[in-house]
Amino acid sequence: MTSDSMSLFEADRDALTTILDGEPRYRLDQLWKGLYVDFAEPKDITSLPASLRTRLSETLPSALEMVTESATADGNTVKWLWRLPDGASVETVLMHYPDRSTVCVSTQAGCAMACGFCATGQGGFERNLTVGEIVEQVVRAARRASEGPTPRRVSNIVFMGMGEPMANYDRMIGAVHRIHGDIGISARHLTISTVGIIPGIRRLTDEPLPVNLAVSLHAANDELRDELVPINKRYPLSDLYDACEDYLKVKNRRLSFEWALIADVNDRQSDARELAAATRRLRAHVNLIPLNDTPGWPTTGSSPAKVKEFADQLLDLGVNVTVRANRGNDIDAACGQLRANHSGPTVTEVPARIERINRSPRATD
Repeated sequence: MTSDSMSLFEADRDALTTILDGEPRYRLDQLWKGLYVDFAEPKDITSLPASLRTRLSETLPSALEMVTESATADGNTVKWLWRLPDGASVETVLMHYPDRSTVCVSTQAGCAMACGFCATGQGGFERNLTVGEIVEQVVRAARRASEGPTPRRVSNIVFMGMGEPMANYDRMIGAVHRIHGDIGISARHLTISTVGIIPGIRRLTDEPLPVNLAVSLHAANDELRDELVPINKRYPLSDLYDACEDYLKVKNRRLSFEWALIADVNDRQSDARELAAATRRLRAHVNLIPLNDTPGWPTTGSSPAKVKEFADQLLDLGVNVTVRANRGNDIDAACGQLRANHSGPTVTEVPARIERINRSPRATD
């Protein structure tokens, strides 16, 4: 596939109608069902003639070329590293739980947000993904989930992979509508994550679909958040909370705060009190994320004992909190780790920022 040709899942129904010119009209429905219901490759859609399957495979190639596929021993977490037509690479993760199967998709190759604890942010930004490249991640994961002795159906999609979804808004929301309308996943099972791009939150508020919003908060005071999440300097917490409040009023959906626990940086009693205050205002649910250490990066995740202590402090303060299960450590399942380990770490200004945090007066509680 060349970088300027149309990929399989970039084509909407109008584009496929043009490609199927001369074929019986029902061929479009057969192809659409094969792609978005059965999650089949064109060559395997046996309701289509063999000659048409061959032509579709040649005309509409996949955008994602698998570099690696890694699975945990229990098979409940699967992670892919994909190569895109221009050589960029992205990751996708499939996670099975007792009551659901969730796909974590990327929206950008790399990320420009430069968060100091995130492997993706340290690698820099390459480009935005297209609608088709985002949708294909879901299809490929759903295909994998449906295989094997215990087939599973993908029920939830989280836009929490590589990249900042709100920085690729038009393509992200285009993928949301395709995933909802074509694959059939409920809007209430779609979650958009952001580091706090307020114009994106405002645009999402005006969208008709009531998707869930997750904010990667990680600090509840501007001084610390400026260091951990540099975009906070442009969109400070007071403005971010206002945008979140407006979203809740319109959508009436649960707001989540994501909080990656970093040892001696944001896991102190004062951090818990600040987070609890923000949570009470917005009735937010807190997801605590035990940080996966990334070789070569300067941050260290909080110990299991500290994670439990922080969660207990939040519970005592009346916060609804969940400690996210640490899945896939053995397969580099944290965002950006697999890509970083294939391409090598990138040195940035982050070590100096983390050193400033650790030496600041707030470093002791």
